[in-house]
Amino acid sequence: MKTITRTIIPPPVDKAQRKNLKLNIGCGRRFHEDWVNIDLRSQHKQVIECDVTQGLPFSADIFEAVYHSHVLEHLVPDEGKKLVKECFRVLQPGGILRIVIPDLERIARLYLQSHRSAWDGNEAAIARYTWIKLEMLDQMVRQQSGGMMGQYMAALDRQREYFVRSRIGAELDYCRAPKELTTEVATKKNPPTTLSWRERFCRKLIRILLGAKFLTAFNEALFRKDGEIHRWMYDRFSLRQLCADVGFVDFRCCSASESSIENFVEYRLDSENDRVFKPDSLFVECRKPVKNQAANPVSDFRRAV
Repeated sequence: MKTITRTIIPPPVDKAQRKNLKLNIGCGRRFHEDWVNIDLRSQHKQVIECDVTQGLPFSADIFEAVYHSHVLEHLVPDEGKKLVKECFRVLQPGGILRIVIPDLERIARLYLQSHRSAWDGNEAAIARYTWIKLEMLDQMVRQQSGGMMGQYMAALDRQREYFVRSRIGAELDYCRAPKELTTEVATKKNPPTTLSWRERFCRKLIRILLGAKFLTAFNEALFRKDGEIHRWMYDRFSLRQLCADVGFVDFRCCSASESSIENFVEYRLDSENDRVFKPDSLFVECRKPVKNQAANPVSDFRRAV
């Protein structure tokens, strides 16, 4: 098994705050100064650059809460499990892990419902079916930034916009905003298109030796490593299994505004004024057991409405 080598980064807070440390992984443009915020690329002084596939650069047992939203699906299953293990390691005993991901179960239900009505010729259902199929597949198979979802959103009329917004919320506005207003979004999911000298050299060599077809394949491989695509999907059952395998207990589904993390709503990470930022999400929490606590991985398996 490959050993993860970590360069330990002291959390950027004073000693008085350390007992209440909270970690936001893959924070993107949504973070809070009371948390330790990390992302693959930093666009703000409050954000530490970190590639989570190489482990979390923090000591064990130091955070009272760890949160990541729409991160896990961008990792292959083995990498995803390593990340959850790292969350377990850095959490204090009794600490809370909150995970937010696209809800595969909900997408599948909407797909089947829309498919049945679309088959019967319902025009509104046909529009819903077109979007939900893109939502299920496009971000896993796209070959260029934005994919077919981006093209669909750019051409939305008012009738179709209502359903899409009900699925992805404010993300629709970010995707449709003028380019100069979406720099931070683009840099999170689509790293700068400037290539390193090694990559430029490889592109030239591949074009000369193998031709344009192989160069296209190489460019697609570079794109798929950028972090935009989904590499796996989870539902509440598979996510509960993953968390239990790592050692977490008290797994439960909750809503965007419900949390065992103290004052979570005030940080405005999942919602603000009853507006959910990512309505298509599954919100779950689980806990690192305290010493000698009996395992109870299914404390509360209710589904949030």
